[in-house]
This record gives sequence, C-alpha cells and structure tokens, in this order.
Amino acid sequence: MNQVVKIPFVPAADNLTDQETTYQRLRTAIMTGVLAPETTLTFRGLSEALDCSPTPVREAVRRLSTENAIEVLGNRRMRIPAMTPAKFEEIVNLRIALESHAGSRAMPYISEAYIDEIAAVDAALDVTMARGDSSGLTIQNHEFHRLIYTANPHQVTMPAIESIWLQLGPFQHQVTSESLEYYVVDRHKEIIAALRARDAVALSVAIEADIRDGIYRSGMQFLQHRAQRLNAPAGPNPQSD
Repeated sequence: MNQVVKIPFVPAADNLTDQETTYQRLRTAIMTGVLAPETTLTFRGLSEALDCSPTPVREAVRRLSTENAIEVLGNRRMRIPAMTPAKFEEIVNLRIALESHAGSRAMPYISEAYIDEIAAVDAALDVTMARGDSSGLTIQNHEFHRLIYTANPHQVTMPAIESIWLQLGPFQHQVTSESLEYYVVDRHKEIIAALRARDAVALSVAIEADIRDGIYRSGMQFLQHRAQRLNAPAGPNPQSD
C-alpha cells in the first residue's frame, strides 16, 4: 500500500550530521511502527516526510536495508517488509535468546536505586497502556528493557537487540493497533521482582514470559486471524434464472 506518511520529529544531538539525523528519524519511525508492514515508499515521499533533500534519505535507506528494516524493490521504490508466521517465530526466538542473555549479564551491575528507576518506567508504561497509546507503549517498553540491558558496562548485545526491535516494530504496532489483548499477566512486575531478588534464572524466565505473553501471543493471534480472512470463501455468486 502506497501511503503518505508523517514521520515525527526526533530531537537530535547538535553534533550529528544531516545524514545521521535523517537515519535516526527514519529508524525511530520504523521501530515504533509509524510505518506499517508492506507500506510502499519512494525517495521523494520520504524526502517530503522528513523535510530534507534526497541525499541523506538515500544513505538512511541504504543503512536500514542492511538492517532488514526496508526492502529495496527497484525502480526507485521501497517498502516496509511484510511479516510471515515463520519470520515472526524466528524473530521472537532470537529476541528471547538475546534478551535473556543480556538481562542475566546485567544483573550484577544493577543496584536497588537503579531498580527503582526501572520500576518508575514500568509505572509510566502502565499509564500509557491504560490510555491505549500504542506508539508510546512501544517506546516505553523499549526504554524499560534497554535500562536493564545497558546496566552492564561491557555489553555488546544492544545493537543486535535493537536490530530485532527494528524488524519487529512495524508489525508490533499493527498488532496493538488492532486492540488485541496484549498482556494477560504483567511480566514486568516479575522482571522487577527477579532483579530485587538477584535471581538470574527467574529473570530469564520472566523475560521469556514477557515476550511470549506479549507480542508473541497477540502476534500469532493476529497472523491467524489474517490467514483466516484471506482464506475465507467469497460469498455466493448470484445466479440468474
């Protein structure tokens, strides 16, 4: 689907080049689901949406295509990749493996005061969820997890984790926008409890449960409903006497 998109402004550091600022804005828009799966894009349309010349847009698209966030179709057109059940399963399993590892490795560096900061982000996330702000939900959920993983000063997994979030973002926003039930149990509270208990095994279990009971559960439900709609037989053809 070819759409006119409005890409939100993202404040950038003063020392960033136009190319880096454009890349960060477009990357954030994809990660937070501003651009839906299968949205068709053009360089001209992106230049207008980002209010910049085509040159930094081309560089941003090149970088994002290597991160599997944009598909270059040829004829100067691009699109946000579609999500399939097999791809979704792969992304979720990789996310669980990376984030469970990152959480366990970060635990020795997390103080009680730092856990209080994580809990404050979760409290804000609860408010955002209650008012149905799916974009804000994604941003704050990323902030919650990023705070945990980056507590480890030696971590090297965040680029890989953010690459997964980038590929998942458009689909995750699409799912939450459909008002499907996103959580049955608030696993963030279990994550915080595991951190306070200094229990690395419980933390890994809670992170996996958070992902499976969150995006995996609702995402599979969305994909199943979509498959049923696509495979539904057409209504009866009118017959003439």
